[in-house]
Amino acid sequence: MLRKTFLATLCASAVLALSAPASAAPVQQFKAEDGTVEVTTVTRGLERPWSVAFLPEQQGMLVTERPGNLRWVKADGKLSAPLSGVPEVWAKGQGGLLDVVLSPDFKQDRTVYLSYAEAGEAGEAGEDGKAGTAVGRGQLSSDMTRLDNFDVIFRQQPKLSTGNHFGSRLVFDRDGYLFITLGENNDRPTAQDLDKLQGKIVRIYPDGKVPDDNPFVGQKNVRPEIWSYGLRNPQGAALNPWNGTLWENEHGPKGGDELNIIERGKNYGWPLATHGDNYSGAPIPEAQGKTAKGTVGPHHVWQVSPGLSGMAFYDNDRFKAWQRNAFVGALVSRDLIRLEFDGDKVVHEERLLGELKERIRDVRQGPDGFLYVLTDDDDGALYKVGLKQ
Repeated sequence: MLRKTFLATLCASAVLALSAPASAAPVQQFKAEDGTVEVTTVTRGLERPWSVAFLPEQQGMLVTERPGNLRWVKADGKLSAPLSGVPEVWAKGQGGLLDVVLSPDFKQDRTVYLSYAEAGEAGEAGEDGKAGTAVGRGQLSSDMTRLDNFDVIFRQQPKLSTGNHFGSRLVFDRDGYLFITLGENNDRPTAQDLDKLQGKIVRIYPDGKVPDDNPFVGQKNVRPEIWSYGLRNPQGAALNPWNGTLWENEHGPKGGDELNIIERGKNYGWPLATHGDNYSGAPIPEAQGKTAKGTVGPHHVWQVSPGLSGMAFYDNDRFKAWQRNAFVGALVSRDLIRLEFDGDKVVHEERLLGELKERIRDVRQGPDGFLYVLTDDDDGALYKVGLKQ
């Protein structure tokens, strides 16, 4: 019966941009509020995968592995050798090769953007032996084996991380600006320091230049790249496809994971305001409470932390029950969180894929209308997820 279901699924998917390889495991089925969720393995054997980006014209996907590899997952699920031309990364703690996105004009320029943890150098701001988030870009070769002419366009300064809180999601908006989420490197007060790039979301042009209309341009002792601040460790971000707003999610400390709608120049409170405590159970020393004057409270908060990661809005006709929902990966609770909205307000939440008992690192909507999720493991998987029809 499982084999018949699997073959039927493959036949139905033949005309789509992506399909599971013939060697994939049978479809797994789990009960859900809107019917039955079907999960198909696209590929396994990924080492701590962090992010996935879809190539056009049925060419498969690019996947980052945190130790420093960029892999091509072909449309049939076969996994390439690591691509050359990828920058050296600082693969310690939570650091390594992180997000990957394609240029909005990828079909013309074949440009791929990567974020990653980069080691500091002796004599620069911050101490030698520490790291920060960097972003660069290169051109994907036509044979999919390398990135050419890789160039760093952004560096988090100063470099303060000893292995924690790099943030690191990349999002292009409708006007072509690039937003980068940056963790506070587990150095809480820096999230409020406007002369530092910790705990910030920055907005730059695709070549790394700073737009003149950024909110803090021209102010003394303020980094002009900053778009918003007061963030802890934002590991999920996505552009709302219905109104073009930037949404971000981030890890709280012990409790208080947040979903935020990011606005120009706003302070999102960390560490002055938080719904969580230190991992020891003690209060956050700088916290004034769940709110603080002059800061924006979370749009939605989880008092018990799921360990939020990648995020995607669902904007496809394939699964009508999921239209205008958002999906967020969870590392601690090991599930996929489905959010329903009334306007922008979260009105319902469902937990999916808990039966897999795997840490969900990233989630993206594929061009075929399925969801694709990455699991954070030494033998990580890429799954295709949909509703049985």
